[in-house]
Amino acid sequence: MKLGYGLKPRSHRVVQDSSVAVVAEVEADIDGSKESSSISSCWVNLPQELLREVLVRIEASEIGWPSRRSVVACGGVCRTWREIIKELVRTPEASGKFTFPISVKQPGPREPLIQCFIKRNQSTQTYHLYLNLTQALADNGKFLLAARKLRRPTCTDYNISLHPVDMSKGSSNYIGRLRSNFLGTKFIIYDGLPTHARVKMMKSWSTSFVGSKQVSPRITAGNYPIAHISYEVNVLGSRGPRRLNCTMDAIPASAIEPGGVAPTQTDFPLSKVDSLPSLPFFPSKSSRLEKFLSLPSTDQRRGALVLKNKAPRWHEQLQCWCLNFHGRVTVASVKNFQLVASAENGQVGPEHEKVILQFGKVGKDVFTMDYRYPLSAFQAFAICLSSFDTKIACE
Repeated sequence: MKLGYGLKPRSHRVVQDSSVAVVAEVEADIDGSKESSSISSCWVNLPQELLREVLVRIEASEIGWPSRRSVVACGGVCRTWREIIKELVRTPEASGKFTFPISVKQPGPREPLIQCFIKRNQSTQTYHLYLNLTQALADNGKFLLAARKLRRPTCTDYNISLHPVDMSKGSSNYIGRLRSNFLGTKFIIYDGLPTHARVKMMKSWSTSFVGSKQVSPRITAGNYPIAHISYEVNVLGSRGPRRLNCTMDAIPASAIEPGGVAPTQTDFPLSKVDSLPSLPFFPSKSSRLEKFLSLPSTDQRRGALVLKNKAPRWHEQLQCWCLNFHGRVTVASVKNFQLVASAENGQVGPEHEKVILQFGKVGKDVFTMDYRYPLSAFQAFAICLSSFDTKIACE
């Protein structure tokens, strides 16, 4: 089936599955010409019932990448198509699929683990996260995130970006960072944008000051702490396994329980500068704003989800510490770990035995990273980056 409207576009894209083939005619560039506006109006005037049926069948047929890019292409045809696609595409928690960039900030599925891998480039100090497209450990994968290691006199930073090359903090692709202390034993994960709850608070706070007068609030992308990672000093040195704890400030401990809910970001702001509220008549570094965006209190962190590494067992024949990675890890390394939820008040349930994040070595510069709800790909990637850093006090 071909949908034509008597106009020959300069380029076209074919979107097809077993039951339907749609030729999505898209202008190579938008120059405001009469031809461009005519084609745009044709797509907008397509009957809603027919359009929705076509897009539903396309979205349902495209299981994974690279074919899933057809769904993204449909979302770029016009505003009507984009709104319908956004309604149809479910979050990774519900579908286990990655479609739009926002998927990396949303929790993964409760079952099974999403399988990813990290490639390290030691010469450029960069790390790239890919989604596994097959069960093979050596597939090419779908690019998700990138990070660059930056050494400071007193700490180490890892800038995390949606772009494989552009990883500067000032870039529109910047989404967060990981920062260590001098010894490499403590880390803080920062989000480039405030959490949903904090945005709501900032809106109400600015409204109370501004009153009924409408203003155009602005705030630049910054660093908002969402998790704290701690590596305990190992009295056995390199002869023993690492011990780490992750306090996920942005995720409640109840999220792992049946019916529990973790915060889910639904979209990136159209502009990180223009869409976030602040007070234009206060300096960006003012003490009042810094106090407002400070670390959560002890009481607030007390109800946060805490992850700890699963204790390995000593293998007498191999003479090493072992964990069951179900074939996803092939090389012994001190960096390998599995994280489970820490039990509160000693109450251990089945949800505390489930591996939420596992990370391990499969080659010289290739590592697998598998995670599930309530972590997002961004949070899991940041935790794994902490394992690459040298632990002066632990090793």
